[in-house]
Amino acid sequence: MHSLPELRELERLIKLGRGHLETHVACEVQAGNQRFPVYQLSLGNPDKNAPAIGFFGGIHGLERIGTQVLLCFLRGLITRLSWDKSLHHLLQEVRLVFMPLLNPGGMANNTRCNPHGVDLMRNAPIEAQGKVPFLLGGHRYSSRLPWYRGAPDAAMEIENQALCRVVTDELLSRPFSIALDCHSGFGLRDRVWFPHAHSVHPIAHLADILALEELFEQSHPNHRYLFEPQSLQYRTHGDIWDYLYLQAQQDPGKTFLPLTLEMGSWLWVKKNPRQLFSRHGMFNPTAQHRLQRVLRGHTVLLDFLMRAACGHENWLATGPRRCRQQERAVARWYRP
Repeated sequence: MHSLPELRELERLIKLGRGHLETHVACEVQAGNQRFPVYQLSLGNPDKNAPAIGFFGGIHGLERIGTQVLLCFLRGLITRLSWDKSLHHLLQEVRLVFMPLLNPGGMANNTRCNPHGVDLMRNAPIEAQGKVPFLLGGHRYSSRLPWYRGAPDAAMEIENQALCRVVTDELLSRPFSIALDCHSGFGLRDRVWFPHAHSVHPIAHLADILALEELFEQSHPNHRYLFEPQSLQYRTHGDIWDYLYLQAQQDPGKTFLPLTLEMGSWLWVKKNPRQLFSRHGMFNPTAQHRLQRVLRGHTVLLDFLMRAACGHENWLATGPRRCRQQERAVARWYRP
């Protein structure tokens, strides 16, 4: 048995979902004397014309809550398959892809980076435009410092290579897809970030992001998420989702919307300042009731995105309406 609780839970879910889940080991990661698999799980319609949504977590080893949120959501889906006819009907129309634990070596080592000391969110071959925050924006000084990008002449880390293969095969190959990457550690409220992280320029699919946010607002008017481009807070080198979004842009006939759920861990620290003295406590709720609330609360967003991907043809704007929506989105997020 693996020593990592999240990995043990994931393997229990793989057994529980046998007959429904397609499971592959995307790569294996060495951390000390332990070797960890990075799993890819899929269910739903494999037809490449069907829309898809990918759920990703654990890119930063210290941010265990992202993996835990996805495992909780996945367990609910698997359990419902035994009785929920509506879920079976939904899965006939959409493809679901899960990589809940992308950096098991970092999680086992209790580090943000992977076992090579590389921050996987600063590791893609993409350079920021303009100035980035010192160190935080990504650097190549030393793997002993946080936010290390890796050597300039090195290939992407094996975890990122596996992520790119899965996203390319399962998401970018379809006419419409969404990705949600679960993180924690920024701010006093939950945010949904979208590209770009390397540039302050609006993306081509800003109108679609605005339509998705407004649909969520209409469906769940009491939500507390803040939708915004990551560059509104800070820019970084090597953002993997910027890299994949730009890859998707090579086929303008397809729509790929990469989102990052940034859970506001500062609120947890504010409620329990003693968490400041723990690396784990800086990024994860430690009180059991608070953990349960977080796991329960984000299920609403994940379920909404799954259904929005399935019904994307009913809310994506086209023609002149799309142009007006793009203008509204630019005015909202890029003009003071």
